[in-house]
Amino acid sequence: MKHKVVVIGASGTLGKALTNALVEGGHEVVRVSRSAGDYRADIQHKQSLDILFKAIGPFDAVANAAGDVVAGPLEQLTDENYAFALGNKLMGQINVVRAALPYIADKGSFALVSGVLTDEPILGGTLGTVVNGGVEGFVKAAAHELPRGIRINCISPTVLTESVAYHPYFPGFIPVDGWKVAKAYERALFGVINGRIIRV
Repeated sequence: MKHKVVVIGASGTLGKALTNALVEGGHEVVRVSRSAGDYRADIQHKQSLDILFKAIGPFDAVANAAGDVVAGPLEQLTDENYAFALGNKLMGQINVVRAALPYIADKGSFALVSGVLTDEPILGGTLGTVVNGGVEGFVKAAAHELPRGIRINCISPTVLTESVAYHPYFPGFIPVDGWKVAKAYERALFGVINGRIIRV
């Protein structure tokens, strides 16, 4: 069955892998990012998301591959670092769901993104661990309250094979190929699971 899927963060490494997999699967993909794609939006600004979904109109699913945090030693993190990370990857994704709800189809689905730091902290990754845990908590709780049979799940990948610049920060971690993470998104979007964290 063909679905209309909004991919946010479509120009990033993960977003490109996901978009390619969805197109190959015969789905209609609406590409969204801050600087390229079919539409522009920044998840850190809810008004931007409200405008985005109103412009797109009806769709079947939203796959989010966007969200930034700040890395650095705990004692050096500033109020601004915390505000940015919480406002971007955590509240940004929560606001994606809030803004999209009026337009998503009955029995539609959301797939958000967290990451391996939820369970496996690294040096300098405190904010990533905090934010990822918040995203996963939101997904588990929201799954019980979304209306009209809408589902929500979360993808938690480790460092991507393609993201070579990040490998030194994840010593001993085995990278995962982007296409494998894209498969996890497909399972979340088109399967039957709800409120699940899919670790890849």
